[in-house]
Amino acid sequence: MIQETRHPIREILARQPLFRNLNEAELGIIAAGTREYRLNRNEVVFQKGDPPEGMHIVIMGQVKLSIPSVQGAEKVVHMAGPGHTFGEAVVFLAKPYPVSAIATQDSIVLVVAKTTLEGAIDENPMLARKMLASLSLRLHELIDDMETCTLRTSMQRVVCYLSQQVPAGGENVTIRLANSKQTIASQLNLAPETFSRVLSQLSEAGLIQVSGRAITVASRDRLMGFQA
Repeated sequence: MIQETRHPIREILARQPLFRNLNEAELGIIAAGTREYRLNRNEVVFQKGDPPEGMHIVIMGQVKLSIPSVQGAEKVVHMAGPGHTFGEAVVFLAKPYPVSAIATQDSIVLVVAKTTLEGAIDENPMLARKMLASLSLRLHELIDDMETCTLRTSMQRVVCYLSQQVPAGGENVTIRLANSKQTIASQLNLAPETFSRVLSQLSEAGLIQVSGRAITVASRDRLMGFQA
C-alpha cells in the first residue's frame, strides 16, 4: 500500500456514520491516528493470519474479504465498497485477521490505528454503541448469507442475487455485475460452472439476457417467481 496525503482525513471521518456525532476535538484525535493509503487493483491489504493494524474504511473502490483454502480456492465473505468498514472486530480481540483482504479495483482506504480506536472508545461511550451496532449488523448479514447458502437451491440463490440489483417492478433493466462471475459464485457458495449454468437456464427461459458482465432482466416480478 502506498501512503497518501491528498484528502482531508478529518472531513472524511466526519461523514462516516461511526464518527458523525463526534465533536471537532474528538475527530481531531482520531484523524491524527489515521492514515490514507492508495491500493492498486489486485493488491493485498492483509493476509489471513496477519496481526491487526486497526479499522479500515473504504473511501473509493472495493475490497474483497475472503477465506483462502489450501486447494487454492477461496470463500468470499464480504465485498466492502465506499463507506464500508472492515477489520474492526479483531482490533478488540488481540487475534490475527481471520480473512484476507484484496483490492478488486484501484482503491483508497483509511486505516484508523488500533491504539487510536481503543482510546476513542474509552473516551466516548456513544462511539462504542455505534461500533457495537455496526458489528451486530455485520453479524445479521453473515447469518443471512448462511441461510442463503444452506437453505436455498442454486437457482434460488442466483434469482435472489439478481433481483436485489433491480428496482421493484423493474422491466428490461440492464445491470452490470460489479465483480467477476467467479467472485459472485463464491459469494453465493456456488461453483463457477454452476453459476454459469443457472444464468443459461434463466436466459433460455426468457427471463434475462447475458452479455459479458451486463445482464438485462426482462421482469423482476417474473424473475422472482421463477422456479426450476
